[in-house]
Amino acid sequence: MRPLAVALLALAGGAVLAQPAPLTVCVAADNPPLSHLVGNQPRGLDLRIAQAAADALGRPLKVVPFETTYEKESTLTHEVAALLAAGVCEAVSGFPLVTGEFDLPTRATSRTPDYPGAKRRRERPYIPLQAMAPSSAYLGAVLGAVLPAGAPPLSSLNDLGERKLGVVAGTLGGAVAMGWKFGALRSRVVTLNQRESPLDELAAPAAGTVPRFDAVLTPLALFDGWRLQHPGATLVAAGWRRPLGMNLGFVTLASDATVRPALDAVIKRSRADGTLARWAAEEGVTWSPPESPDVTRGPSLLQLVSD
Repeated sequence: MRPLAVALLALAGGAVLAQPAPLTVCVAADNPPLSHLVGNQPRGLDLRIAQAAADALGRPLKVVPFETTYEKESTLTHEVAALLAAGVCEAVSGFPLVTGEFDLPTRATSRTPDYPGAKRRRERPYIPLQAMAPSSAYLGAVLGAVLPAGAPPLSSLNDLGERKLGVVAGTLGGAVAMGWKFGALRSRVVTLNQRESPLDELAAPAAGTVPRFDAVLTPLALFDGWRLQHPGATLVAAGWRRPLGMNLGFVTLASDATVRPALDAVIKRSRADGTLARWAAEEGVTWSPPESPDVTRGPSLLQLVSD
């Protein structure tokens, strides 16, 4: 073989070896429309942000979907911290930016949640946890009212009139409905149990029955996910909305000095130029700008039930 050909092959081989490592981001497997699987392919608003960060870093994106099923011996914070500390991923999306969730965890170790390639749960080691740090916020959590299309508008709970509200027991929507203006709506609240779906019932009440309620109070993120699973449904978000005093962002290990700055830059730029709002609309997310500050103490019921 000629020397030039040998040199070119060597250069080509070096180029292959020099390919950058993927940016690995963990996302909830079933949290539409922020992150979910469509035909085994992950998509959602979180993926748009992660891809933009990977592009900015000049690295391919690798997405690791993980299960968020409740486990008695762990919390979401501990499981996310285990994913990061174990090196399964460098960032996790959709994390509530609440004060106290990022310093050294309240327990020393945790198992990771289920993810592709993970060992069976009883065979998974307990991972020593490390401090985490949040990215900039990319979405504000909002409570909203959902109505049938064509219903009279609801820009304030004062506009409810004689209409009834459906809520699920033990949820934030239920607490707000029962506590608003010192219980002014209690006579019009219909409480459902945890196994019932007020959105399903509002969209399609049982044949031959009078609907039990005329509107539903629910986090708009849950409504967005429900809409994706029920294309063609005739429910709409009303004008009344109440910020929950909590934002969503990504989280990395506190020691990270590369990925989090890239996420911050993408989030800040896309918020400023409207790209983030456009991505949200294209993915079916009701756009709610993050509140200030990015990291808060979480929702205050007193604020939520005030007019």
